[in-house]
Amino acid sequence: MNTGLHVIFGTGAIGLATFDALRRRGRTVRLVNRSGHAAVPEGVEVIAGDATDPVFAVHAAQGATVIYQTMNPPYHQWSARFPALQAGVLAAAAATGARLVSMENVYMYGRPAGRPLTEDRPNSAHTKKGRLRSKMADELLDAHRAGRVEVAIGRASDYFGPRGGAQSNLGDRVFPAALAGKTSTVLGDRHHPHTYTYIPDIGEGLAVLGEHPDAPGEIWHLPNDPHTRTTQQLVDTIYRQAGQHRTRVRAVPPLLLRAIALTSPVVRELLEMQYQFEEPFIVDSSKITTRLGVTATPLDQAIAETLNSDLTTTRPHPERARS
Repeated sequence: MNTGLHVIFGTGAIGLATFDALRRRGRTVRLVNRSGHAAVPEGVEVIAGDATDPVFAVHAAQGATVIYQTMNPPYHQWSARFPALQAGVLAAAAATGARLVSMENVYMYGRPAGRPLTEDRPNSAHTKKGRLRSKMADELLDAHRAGRVEVAIGRASDYFGPRGGAQSNLGDRVFPAALAGKTSTVLGDRHHPHTYTYIPDIGEGLAVLGEHPDAPGEIWHLPNDPHTRTTQQLVDTIYRQAGQHRTRVRAVPPLLLRAIALTSPVVRELLEMQYQFEEPFIVDSSKITTRLGVTATPLDQAIAETLNSDLTTTRPHPERARS
């Protein structure tokens, strides 16, 4: 158990879910973002600054025993900003001696090729963003092996839940529409099984990685309901729990997505990731359940909690998280 100061870099959906999990444990938490403001109770310390500056990052992390990296630039800024953000947080962990818990996605694995994604799968990314994530993960693990920083890596699939916002495939485009009885939109083929990770489960998993003695030096898939459903089945459940008699949903046609990409750099970056919806995309998280005892919230319960939550959106921000 680590009862010292926990410092979270990033105050998007994932950063705030991690904050919630740590506060439930009674931990002292400091948040770091660019604005110095966050949706947290009065009295919680929030420091403003740019984590790409290692001097600032080290200062912001002073006194930390655990550091959580939940920042994630907008897609079109990944190459320019993401490695520098990680370098700043890595420098902070090295300077303070804190354990570093890094939030990642599963882009580095590449195509599932008919098999569930597991932590021992080699990195075979065929996309620009996947190769970048692979390189960044290798950098963290190399630092751990060299004894410079104690590192634990948590990886999540596409996420949904409270504060999911516009960056979640089941966020702003689905939940508010279901509550209003309007038509929702999703990306990709919605008829394949697809793993979605519940945001509070991500926060809980990262909090466990920050404190469990067996967590460092390994990659952990954050908890997912093992009963994977199709996107269509999830949307049907959302509409049913929202009290609607029928589901209203449409997928964005690939040609329309390409047309939008001509003027939108963010959508342009989405195109290479559509492979995730072209076949079953299942992320196995049995390792963290078996070894660390972290279980996923059942999907029906997670959907109900999301519908009953404050659906305040989490908009794209240079230091806000996405899975």
